[in-house]
Amino acid sequence: MTSVVNYLGNLRTESVHISSNDKIVTDAPTDNNGKGEAFSPTDLVASSLSSCILTVIGIVSKKIKYELTNTKSSVKKIMGDNPRRIVEIVVKIEFSKSADSKTKTIIEKTALNCPVAKSLHPDIKQNISFIWPN
Repeated sequence: MTSVVNYLGNLRTESVHISSNDKIVTDAPTDNNGKGEAFSPTDLVASSLSSCILTVIGIVSKKIKYELTNTKSSVKKIMGDNPRRIVEIVVKIEFSKSADSKTKTIIEKTALNCPVAKSLHPDIKQNISFIWPN
Protein backbone atom coordinates (compact mmCIF):
# COMPACT_ATOMS: atom_id res chain seq x y z
CA MET A 1 0.00 0.00 0.00
CA THR A 2 1.12 3.53 -0.78
CA SER A 3 -1.44 5.53 1.15
CA VAL A 4 -4.76 5.55 2.93
CA VAL A 5 -7.27 8.21 1.88
CA ASN A 6 -10.03 9.30 4.26
CA TYR A 7 -13.08 11.32 3.27
CA LEU A 8 -13.42 14.05 5.92
CA GLY A 9 -16.73 15.47 4.71
CA ASN A 10 -17.53 18.72 2.91
CA LEU A 11 -15.62 17.57 -0.22
CA ARG A 12 -12.34 17.27 1.70
CA THR A 13 -9.98 14.28 1.89
CA GLU A 14 -6.84 13.46 3.82
CA SER A 15 -4.23 11.13 2.32
CA VAL A 16 -1.75 9.52 4.69
CA HIS A 17 1.50 8.20 3.20
CA ILE A 18 2.07 4.75 4.71
CA SER A 19 5.86 4.72 5.01
CA SER A 20 6.30 8.29 6.29
CA ASN A 21 2.92 9.14 7.85
CA ASP A 22 3.06 12.43 5.91
CA LYS A 23 -0.38 13.90 5.13
CA ILE A 24 -1.95 15.74 2.21
CA VAL A 25 -5.36 17.37 2.46
CA THR A 26 -7.43 18.07 -0.66
CA ASP A 27 -10.48 20.24 -1.08
CA ALA A 28 -12.80 20.58 -4.05
CA PRO A 29 -12.14 23.80 -6.00
CA THR A 30 -14.55 26.72 -5.80
CA ASP A 31 -15.62 26.15 -9.41
CA ASN A 32 -16.70 22.61 -8.50
CA ASN A 33 -18.78 23.07 -5.32
CA GLY A 34 -15.82 23.27 -2.93
CA LYS A 35 -14.22 25.83 -0.69
CA GLY A 36 -10.84 25.79 -2.48
CA GLU A 37 -9.01 25.83 0.86
CA ALA A 38 -6.40 23.25 -0.18
CA PHE A 39 -5.01 21.63 -3.30
CA SER A 40 -7.73 19.93 -5.34
CA PRO A 41 -7.07 16.40 -6.61
CA THR A 42 -6.48 17.80 -10.11
CA ASP A 43 -4.12 20.45 -8.68
CA LEU A 44 -2.09 17.56 -7.26
CA VAL A 45 -1.95 15.89 -10.68
CA ALA A 46 -0.55 19.08 -12.24
CA SER A 47 1.85 19.67 -9.34
CA SER A 48 2.93 16.03 -9.47
CA LEU A 49 4.04 16.48 -13.07
CA SER A 50 6.25 19.39 -12.03
CA SER A 51 7.58 17.60 -8.93
CA CYS A 52 8.40 14.53 -11.01
CA ILE A 53 10.24 16.64 -13.59
CA LEU A 54 12.33 18.35 -10.91
CA THR A 55 13.03 15.02 -9.22
CA VAL A 56 14.27 13.21 -12.34
CA ILE A 57 16.38 16.15 -13.45
CA GLY A 58 17.74 16.25 -9.90
CA ILE A 59 18.82 12.62 -10.33
CA VAL A 60 20.49 13.23 -13.69
CA SER A 61 22.01 16.53 -12.50
CA LYS A 62 23.93 14.68 -9.79
CA LYS A 63 25.33 12.30 -12.39
CA ILE A 64 26.42 15.07 -14.79
CA LYS A 65 27.51 17.42 -11.98
CA TYR A 66 25.06 20.23 -12.76
CA GLU A 67 23.95 22.27 -9.72
CA LEU A 68 20.13 22.28 -9.73
CA THR A 69 19.58 23.96 -6.34
CA ASN A 70 17.23 26.98 -6.49
CA THR A 71 15.71 25.84 -9.79
CA LYS A 72 11.95 26.26 -9.55
CA SER A 73 8.85 25.65 -11.57
CA SER A 74 5.45 27.22 -11.91
CA VAL A 75 2.41 25.16 -12.80
CA LYS A 76 -0.93 25.99 -14.42
CA LYS A 77 -3.75 23.50 -14.77
CA ILE A 78 -6.39 24.08 -17.43
CA MET A 79 -9.71 22.31 -17.04
CA GLY A 80 -12.20 21.33 -19.72
CA ASP A 81 -15.87 20.39 -19.64
CA ASN A 82 -18.04 17.52 -20.86
CA PRO A 83 -16.56 15.61 -19.16
CA ARG A 84 -14.83 17.77 -16.56
CA ARG A 85 -11.15 16.90 -16.87
CA ILE A 86 -7.63 18.32 -17.12
CA VAL A 87 -7.03 19.32 -20.74
CA GLU A 88 -3.63 20.98 -20.36
CA ILE A 89 -0.84 21.31 -17.82
CA VAL A 90 1.61 24.16 -18.29
CA VAL A 91 4.94 23.81 -16.48
CA LYS A 92 7.63 26.47 -16.68
CA ILE A 93 11.01 25.35 -15.31
CA GLU A 94 13.29 28.27 -14.38
CA PHE A 95 16.89 27.25 -13.89
CA SER A 96 19.09 29.14 -11.47
CA LYS A 97 22.34 28.33 -13.27
CA SER A 98 23.26 28.33 -16.95
CA ALA A 99 24.50 25.22 -18.73
CA ASP A 100 26.17 24.23 -21.98
CA SER A 101 24.04 22.88 -24.82
CA LYS A 102 24.88 19.21 -24.10
CA THR A 103 23.82 19.57 -20.45
CA LYS A 104 20.62 21.38 -21.44
CA THR A 105 19.73 18.62 -23.90
CA ILE A 106 20.28 15.88 -21.30
CA ILE A 107 18.21 17.70 -18.69
CA GLU A 108 15.38 18.64 -21.03
CA LYS A 109 15.08 15.11 -22.51
CA THR A 110 15.06 13.66 -19.01
CA ALA A 111 12.35 16.11 -17.91
CA LEU A 112 10.04 15.28 -20.80
CA ASN A 113 10.30 11.57 -20.02
CA CYS A 114 9.55 11.61 -16.30
CA PRO A 115 7.26 8.84 -15.02
CA VAL A 116 4.30 11.16 -14.39
CA ALA A 117 4.57 12.63 -17.90
CA LYS A 118 4.53 9.10 -19.31
CA SER A 119 1.58 8.12 -17.07
CA LEU A 120 -0.79 10.94 -18.03
CA HIS A 121 -3.43 10.32 -20.68
CA PRO A 122 -2.20 11.39 -24.13
CA ASP A 123 -5.21 13.74 -24.51
CA ILE A 124 -3.75 15.94 -21.74
CA LYS A 125 -1.52 18.51 -23.41
CA GLN A 126 1.77 18.87 -21.55
CA ASN A 127 3.19 22.32 -22.26
CA ILE A 128 6.67 22.20 -20.70
CA SER A 129 9.08 25.11 -21.10
CA PHE A 130 12.66 25.54 -19.94
CA ILE A 131 13.97 28.97 -18.99
CA TRP A 132 17.76 29.14 -18.76
CA PRO A 133 19.67 32.21 -17.54
CA ASN A 134 21.97 33.91 -20.02
